[in-house]
Amino acid sequence: MTSRDLCSTLADVPKQEDRDHVDRFLDEIRDELPESVDLVVEGIVDRINGINWRLKRMLDETLEQYGLTSGDFKVMSALRWAGKPYRRSAGELARIADLSSGAMTNRLDQLEEAGLVKRVRHESDRRTVLVELTPKGKRVHFAAMDSQAEKEALIAAALPEKDKRQLESLLRRIMLTLEKRVPKSEKPKPRSRG
Repeated sequence: MTSRDLCSTLADVPKQEDRDHVDRFLDEIRDELPESVDLVVEGIVDRINGINWRLKRMLDETLEQYGLTSGDFKVMSALRWAGKPYRRSAGELARIADLSSGAMTNRLDQLEEAGLVKRVRHESDRRTVLVELTPKGKRVHFAAMDSQAEKEALIAAALPEKDKRQLESLLRRIMLTLEKRVPKSEKPKPRSRG
């Protein structure tokens, strides 16, 4: 018996009111998919993608409240995670954000104009410029994180503690398997425009 057959016969198939859009979509396309497509795996992947899309959308809404872009937030987070005094070189920030030095300069100009970061000279090498999160930047970053944490609490509300821990463990196992196949350091090459 294949997973395709099991999807139709298992006793734990969700009741109609417990079915999500992925269940309905898979029902619609089931007969059009090759036999090699495992509908359970397809459902898992589609749900992970849907959850990811919704989490990103919630983060974008949060950042918009604070006048930030996801790129701004990434730079501010990189500074915050550096620890006190919340400094990094512009080159290091460009590598973390995967930006050219010119694009990073523009982003830093905007963040500096908003009073969220400031440029300071390195104490021992005056030629090196460091970027530091300002007190205002720390407050804005903390407030955005706090606001986003409230939204992410929806995940906590959906599952009891035992299930959350089990889900975390299962997702970790999947991540470890995928990390062996496609390490995070491998970035897809940009497609040519044409």
